[in-house]
Amino acid sequence: MLDLSRLRALHAVRVHGSVSAAAKALGYTPSAISQQVTKLERETGTPLLERRGRGVVLTDAAVMLVDKAARMLAIMETAEVALEEQRGRPSGRLTVAAFSTAARGLLPRPLAELTREHPDLDLRVVEEDPHATPHMVAQGTVDLALVHDWDIAPMTVPDGVVRTVLGEDRCDVVLPRDHPLNELPVLSRQDVAAARWICQPPGTVCHDWLMRTLRSVRAEPDVAHFVAEYQTQIALVEVGLGIALVPRLGRGAVPDTLVVKPLEPTPVRGISVLWREGTSRRPAVTEAVRLLREHASLL
Repeated sequence: MLDLSRLRALHAVRVHGSVSAAAKALGYTPSAISQQVTKLERETGTPLLERRGRGVVLTDAAVMLVDKAARMLAIMETAEVALEEQRGRPSGRLTVAAFSTAARGLLPRPLAELTREHPDLDLRVVEEDPHATPHMVAQGTVDLALVHDWDIAPMTVPDGVVRTVLGEDRCDVVLPRDHPLNELPVLSRQDVAAARWICQPPGTVCHDWLMRTLRSVRAEPDVAHFVAEYQTQIALVEVGLGIALVPRLGRGAVPDTLVVKPLEPTPVRGISVLWREGTSRRPAVTEAVRLLREHASLL
């Protein structure tokens, strides 16, 4: 009989495209994933991965095996949900994926409460880009995902994935205290059109939003620095290298040398949590969602 944990490892390699990405999603080391796949190759007597360049790809036999394994894993999940529901309390492993500011600004308190009240629950957290996590939920590599979307890029979720809105996160302009724009109580798009910006890299929703917003007032944004982490953006603003548009969620305290100004119309992103429809009755999922909604309402 094939080992389900080894099938899950191979399934994760296909979903995430590499051994290292699969290891990150499952909470293991790359060597542990490689060992699982090697053992599965011995069990099946069939090569499952082949090297291509610096990475690996699944063989035809591995693709067929993963397709069959997906059904087996779904059946196993149904059985696990039924057992946990019968016990009536959260237990087993629960993997939560979240984008960086949600992992810092929303997750800690509800997850601490969840683990404190339910010691049988094995809780894992993975920081991931919100574009990737809906498919991670659908494929079963994570159980819950915190995601965000903007008006210019509404999120669509795969079939079989449930979404509930937790709230909204507003963004403000952060600038040095001696910046000329500090004289204005509220900033308009025209006010910031000629500013030098520190922004997330191209291809991100935040970058696209800034480009479209300023171009709507016939200005070509001057983005001098492309930085993914908002805390790093704030550090660059502090030394006078530009201004930045920073969400309130997970922002933390802003240095006294900086000021935070509202931008009108206010940039807003929606915050949601996703899970698989088949786990909707799982106590660990329902309790985690309840706590996330409760704490999100306090932000």
